[in-house]
Amino acid sequence: MPAQFDRLGISFQYPENWTLDDSDAMLGRKSVTIYSPGGAFWNVALYSGSEKPGNLTAAILKSLQQEYGGLESEPVEEDVAGHHLEGFELAFYYLDLTNTAQIRGFCVANTSYTIYYQAEDREYAQLERVFQAITFSLLNSLEP
Repeated sequence: MPAQFDRLGISFQYPENWTLDDSDAMLGRKSVTIYSPGGAFWNVALYSGSEKPGNLTAAILKSLQQEYGGLESEPVEEDVAGHHLEGFELAFYYLDLTNTAQIRGFCVANTSYTIYYQAEDREYAQLERVFQAITFSLLNSLEP
């Protein structure tokens, strides 16, 4: 049975053996992260609708480029559950391991959102569909 997050005006399902970290939300920031048992994670953050999704995803990319030398990125756009998402697919090395990550941004009504998920490549191959299902459950709960 999947676990359910339903706060901050958002709702999504995630695997029950994953760990929820809503400490940012408890501090007043509109962000929540869930972690797999192997260390992969999925994060959603909410912003004012005046923040453009493209600017938000570009800022996340810039921050990651500063942190991880040699980061490779590819811009992407996709439509999921009636929502248009834009962002980047990323590949980089961390602690001698290859990591894959996805950044997506979109806007609904007066709120902009970013979704960021990351895993070491071996775990990513196993979790890519789980990340997609979590994202779909969030997007499916929001009016397009």
